[in-house]
Amino acid sequence: MVGRLEGMNDAIDEFPGLKARTLRFTCGAPRSARAIGDGSRALFLRSDGPEDTVTSLWMSVIGSDGDTDEILLADPRTLLADADAEDVPAEEKARRERAREGGSGIVGYSVDAAGNRVAFTINGQLFLTDIAAGVTRGIAIDEPEFKPVLNPRISPDGRHIMYTTGTYLVDVDLADVSDTTDAAEDAGDAVSIVASVPQDDADDVADTQDGTQDDAQSDAAESQAGEWKIGLAEFAAGEEMDRYDGFWWSPDSKYVLFETFDASHEQTWYIADPADPTKPAQARRYPQAMTANADVHLTLLELGYDTDGCYYGGIAHNVEWDRESYEYLAAVSWTEGHEPLLLVQDRLQQHDQVLAVHVGEPIVTMSAPENGFTDEDGSEVETFSIAIPEYAPGEEPGTTRVLEEHSNDCWLDLIAGTPAYTPDGRLVCAMNDMDADTNRLTVDGTPFTPKGLQVREVLDVTDDDVLCVVQRTPELLPAADLPFLWQSNADDHDARSFDVVSIRYDGDWEPLTCTPGQWTMSRSGDGCVVTGRGMDDARSQMQHCMNVRTTEGDVADGVADGAEMMSMVVSPIENHSEIPGFTPNVRFTRLGERGLYAAVILPSADSAYAHADQLPVLMKPYGGPGFQQVVESQSFYWDAQWWADQGYIVVTADGRGTTGRGPKWDRAIYENMKAVTLEDQVDAVHALPDAIASLAAETGVSMPKPDLDKVAMIGWSYGGFLSALAVLDAPDAFAAACAGAPPTDWTLYDTHYTERYLGLDPATYERNSIVADAPKLSRPLMLIHGFADDNVTIANSLRLSQALMAAGRKHTFLPLNGITHMTNDETVARNLLLLQRDFLADALV
Repeated sequence: MVGRLEGMNDAIDEFPGLKARTLRFTCGAPRSARAIGDGSRALFLRSDGPEDTVTSLWMSVIGSDGDTDEILLADPRTLLADADAEDVPAEEKARRERAREGGSGIVGYSVDAAGNRVAFTINGQLFLTDIAAGVTRGIAIDEPEFKPVLNPRISPDGRHIMYTTGTYLVDVDLADVSDTTDAAEDAGDAVSIVASVPQDDADDVADTQDGTQDDAQSDAAESQAGEWKIGLAEFAAGEEMDRYDGFWWSPDSKYVLFETFDASHEQTWYIADPADPTKPAQARRYPQAMTANADVHLTLLELGYDTDGCYYGGIAHNVEWDRESYEYLAAVSWTEGHEPLLLVQDRLQQHDQVLAVHVGEPIVTMSAPENGFTDEDGSEVETFSIAIPEYAPGEEPGTTRVLEEHSNDCWLDLIAGTPAYTPDGRLVCAMNDMDADTNRLTVDGTPFTPKGLQVREVLDVTDDDVLCVVQRTPELLPAADLPFLWQSNADDHDARSFDVVSIRYDGDWEPLTCTPGQWTMSRSGDGCVVTGRGMDDARSQMQHCMNVRTTEGDVADGVADGAEMMSMVVSPIENHSEIPGFTPNVRFTRLGERGLYAAVILPSADSAYAHADQLPVLMKPYGGPGFQQVVESQSFYWDAQWWADQGYIVVTADGRGTTGRGPKWDRAIYENMKAVTLEDQVDAVHALPDAIASLAAETGVSMPKPDLDKVAMIGWSYGGFLSALAVLDAPDAFAAACAGAPPTDWTLYDTHYTERYLGLDPATYERNSIVADAPKLSRPLMLIHGFADDNVTIANSLRLSQALMAAGRKHTFLPLNGITHMTNDETVARNLLLLQRDFLADALV
């Protein structure tokens, strides 16, 4: 029986269930902010309360007089009576799983360039909000071939919505959607298919539009759609490249770039529900390491409109590049006044190309018919014509030219927001500068960001600067060289802090966030929205900021009467999220000869273990490539505090590969993840006694000594792999482990992630697997895995368990029915923590 530990405070006791009910304390918190227009308005999503998972669309407004307001634009419960009964299309559920989206209601939105109209879906139904009118209306899509509505994107001019069904790319002409249209009224002629997945009969799309497609053709189209998809990102892009879109509007709304992919060469995997033997397993394509990827194509579609802006037709141009050598479409960018940019990578991600796609002059034109064609009511109609010119070699629309090429002996990192053109036409790209040991940006091939500022994401590109998220490497950028705003807390602006800065092309830079933490920003015009969290506040923070001009005639000291004066208005956006009710007792330190960033979490002051002389140690890493857990953000340590109050010294150490410290640090794991990441955790354990003694001396606070005979490890995903590895290969250092969703056999993981670090040699995969280590097990091990996990499939844990059984090694296995790679079920989440607690307590006796 698991239950409350005697002496535990109420907040700690209630934490597991509260964490699950609040979706990890995110319900009620504002998120997904975007500054629009001149910056005086900002859109964001927020649910009504700490346990409300249904998010609504909101707008923050800063008036010219500095007054602020928050306006509810769209509430799912008002728009749909059954909004709580989620009927989300399967493809949208898959996209949310890739994006780790746990909420419901409005989970994403698209806004036009002027910030006047917003498109979104609720439970698969399409909606449009007219901000100025304060009206949200449903756009009913009744025809089966026009559904499901996936990934709707409003055109920059606000006159059309494009979405995909997976089989068709569909345009909704908003001029034909009346202001009185509601969710019960079919959009009718406003909806047109503009492109389709490849089909045997070239007339299938036209037949579908005019309703003449017969049942056999429909069946063929449905069958074809099972392998081909249009307007969606393939699995590898969504899971590993952070690219969730599969089509892109041109800034002038005259073109659309769209992806189609053929998944037929990928492996077919089956996700089953063993608790229900009558339920068929779900088949899905998966890009398994060292096997074929989806075949990705890109098409440039020129859209033809009549004089009223209604869609009439168009012409498609295949986008050509060396797809055999560069099979990954990693990023697409389209800046106003310039050609679209592509970033393509080779299979090993050691070479990439930045490509410009030639668009050419529009060739679809509208004209009035000479013979006076009329429609049914006798009024004259226009027609469109396509006059295809003879192109010079290389000038055909869809042809590409190489702007830049990059290479690295291990792999090239993807930096969100790159490549991109500045408005005046300079090219901004990412660069893994190995000589400077810095992830930098270049402009027209020349590095301009400072050595020691590791660029993690580009947020905005202008002619004057680049807005980006960075992490400082102190060894390369000393505190003495930091701007004044960071001087008071310079030591905390390091790999633990994700800071927003503005960097000019001459290398000068200034911080835009001052407090160390995990920050991001959206800016437009004279306004911006800053979002993030630090160590001082349990809730995330969102602030809408705007430079406001004083009213004419205002006078201030030193400013002449009538002169223009600016003031910054900062409007905090309300956060209704729950808080855990305790503050983590965290100490930061550096461990071992490599100076691993580490967080040491001790029992809270009112814990029964607060004054213990000695405590067992719980290592709680992620430890894998590309993701840190030692961060200046309080939320990263709530779980750890719960564990500390069970009677542990909890330690999280970021080893080599966890990024934030430069490209050499990241690449230390290349082809050797298993040995390197374990070595760093062992080193962290050995360095812990001296580190805690130093912390106690520095702070003057008594701290328990670590009992190195009782060291356990817990983790999920790569952290689960590392936990199982710890007791298999380092039993002298680790006495027990709980391994959640561990990728035990890297041949069972996807191509883009795994091959980046392990390449294509099967011997490397064998060396980095832990299945063959099963006979070594001599310590207690608990395996945990969800049957519905389509990211790290349960086959990983089953293979290790089978090998352990074959070797006669005792172990515990908790299979979770219906659970994916995220564990959001309240009962499962709570009991999972408690069962792990009791397992480790027994194991460390």
